[in-house]
Amino acid sequence: MESDHTLFQYSLLGLYLIVLPTWISLYFLQAPYGKHNRVGWGPTVSPPLAWFFMESPTLWLTLLLFPYGQQFSNPKSFLLISPYLLHYFNRTVLYPLRLSRNKNAPSKGFPVSIALMAFGFNLLNAYLQARCVSHYKDDYERDEFFWWKFLCGLLIFVVGMRLNVWADEVLVGLKKQGDGGYKVPRGGLFELVTCPNYFGEILEWFGWAVMTWSWVGFGFFLYTCANLVPRARASRHWYLEKFKDEFPSDRKAVIPFLY
Repeated sequence: MESDHTLFQYSLLGLYLIVLPTWISLYFLQAPYGKHNRVGWGPTVSPPLAWFFMESPTLWLTLLLFPYGQQFSNPKSFLLISPYLLHYFNRTVLYPLRLSRNKNAPSKGFPVSIALMAFGFNLLNAYLQARCVSHYKDDYERDEFFWWKFLCGLLIFVVGMRLNVWADEVLVGLKKQGDGGYKVPRGGLFELVTCPNYFGEILEWFGWAVMTWSWVGFGFFLYTCANLVPRARASRHWYLEKFKDEFPSDRKAVIPFLY
């Protein structure tokens, strides 16, 4: 449909247009949840509910749109969308469950305003990723390097997701200890960077960009960097201010040895 093609093109343009404003805004203003929670952002809900709500379009909208793509019957399209769905099943279902089981976590609410903004982005991104893989990516059979791109990208994605899930488990586990307050994470990649969970997610979506080999996948990777790199920088500063000498000053923010 011509109308869907127009919507797709404008949505893709919108994804690229929000990359720089996202980077700049998060460089100067940290999203007010988790360790950066503060008043002034309106009503709040429990973090597990917020995570489930705001990440949910990545599952239900993707599954709703996918069957309407012209590549729906191509097994390669199913193979390609699987890592994306796996990541978001973890983020939408499993991660909130892990949070909800942590009775020692600080009782800080998640601002509804932030959850709604994230929900809106995930609507946009789920639409783009689902339509790209199931409909507008029409070179599955012509691309002689498809399997090379897929396997290389998948390897990067799997390494990133394993790191992301492991780091999240470490952070959630720290909150279960003692009074549930924040502590300096130790061990593994935490010895090199403040936010290995963010580094893992950046790796995931770089792998996804390689797998899809598309402007849509690359745009998502750029947005992920714009969203997570400034937040990692702010988290490093927060740890330095709160823990001072207890926090290793040579620990980078998000990229080992570099930043």
